[in-house]
Amino acid sequence: MAVPQNRVTRSRRNMRRAHDALSAANPNECPNCGELKRPHHVCGACGHYNDREVVAQTAEIDLDEDAA
Repeated sequence: MAVPQNRVTRSRRNMRRAHDALSAANPNECPNCGELKRPHHVCGACGHYNDREVVAQTAEIDLDEDAA
């Protein structure tokens, strides 16, 4: 049965976890619309990637009260 020989203190335990923190995201500005986007990803606001439109954006659809 695995039983620790000596107690690991809170300080030593937390020092071991010092490198487990998440790093902050690195957003870039979209050259087309100026919104922040993830690097090397399609812009969610305008659908452009590398100065060309990859995903066509549709206009918002107004639903009638009867259809909803």
